[in-house]
Amino acid sequence: MASASTTRSKSWFTHFQYKDGEDSAADARNVLLVVATLIAAVTFQAGVNPPGGVWQDDDLGHKAGSAIYASRKQAYYVFLVFNTMALSTSVLVIMSLTYRFPFHLEILIATASMLVTYGSTIFAVTPHESYRFKYVLTAAALPFLLRGLIRMFYMCRSKIYKCSENF
Repeated sequence: MASASTTRSKSWFTHFQYKDGEDSAADARNVLLVVATLIAAVTFQAGVNPPGGVWQDDDLGHKAGSAIYASRKQAYYVFLVFNTMALSTSVLVIMSLTYRFPFHLEILIATASMLVTYGSTIFAVTPHESYRFKYVLTAAALPFLLRGLIRMFYMCRSKIYKCSENF
């Protein structure tokens, strides 16, 4: 039997969930836009100003302007891959939620420019001897590729369903 505190925590948790039919789709879209924008801002900032900062001088075998965190190669690439994936996913959500809205082209240009700026920054602060950017580029493309594959799956499934109705 559930205790009163368990029941209260479940009701508290479900109280804040989206309820189809009760909650406005516009309100849900606005919440998603705010969350995606916050994620984009945080991940962009983390990429432009990597944890630990950048070396200020060319002493002891490091180069000024390169990420201090990059000296821990595996940890740095885990950071880069997942930070890039979060940024890319949030940009995908922003683009999807603003599709066919006024100024969509301008939003597309701004977010594409932001991604290019992010990419150029991580290329600039990552030491040249530790190039593993194929993982970072894959992480950037992955959310878009997955969304495209899911969309193709649903299109194919609906065509197969329509064909099976004819038999």
